[in-house]
Amino acid sequence: MKFSHLLALVALSVPAFAHAANYEVDPVHSSAQFAVKHMMISTVRGEFTKLSGTAVIDDKNLAKSTVEASIDASSISTRMDKRDEHLRSPDFLDTAKFATIAFKSTEVKKAGEGKYKVAGNLTLHGVTKQVVLDVESPTTELKDPYGNVKRGAVATTTINRKDFGLNWNKTLEAGGVLVGESIQITIDLQLVRKDAGK
Repeated sequence: MKFSHLLALVALSVPAFAHAANYEVDPVHSSAQFAVKHMMISTVRGEFTKLSGTAVIDDKNLAKSTVEASIDASSISTRMDKRDEHLRSPDFLDTAKFATIAFKSTEVKKAGEGKYKVAGNLTLHGVTKQVVLDVESPTTELKDPYGNVKRGAVATTTINRKDFGLNWNKTLEAGGVLVGESIQITIDLQLVRKDAGK
C-alpha cells in the first residue's frame, strides 16, 4: 500500500470528536446579566462582573459540544452599593458561604435553524438544579488584531429563585411583594480558542 493511501485511511478513521475545538471564556468581553421585578412595577437589572469557563465545540456535530462556567457570586452589581450588599448577605446569595455559581452542561439539542437547547446543572446558593439554556449557535471564528481566534454565543433562561432557596421577600402594604420570584438570565459569551496555534 502506498504511503499516501495509508494517510488517507488514517484521516478517514479519525473520530468525529477530532473536529472539536477547545475554548476559554474571555471574561473581559463576556457578561452574565439578570433581570427581576421590583415591587411588581419595574425591572431591576444587574450583572456578575467576574466569570470564567471552558467550552468544547464540535462544528461537525454541535450536539457533542460541552460547556462549563463559573461565576464569582460576590461580583454582583446592580449599580447601587447598599442593594448589592444586601444581595451578598445571607438574605439572598450568602456569598461568604456560597462563593461560586456554576453551570455544567449535560445535553445539547438542536432547536431550529441556528438555535440549540443546552441542558445542564446550575449550582446556585448551594442548590443544584437542572436548567435549560436557549442558545444561539456559536458564530464563526474570527481573528482579532492580536492574533487570537474568537467566536461568540448568547444564552438565555428563566429560573425561579425559590427553587434555589432564595426566599427572602417583603409584603407590600398595597398587596404584592417587593422582589419578584422569576429571574431572567442572559449570558453573552466571547470565547477564545485555546489550540488555535496548533
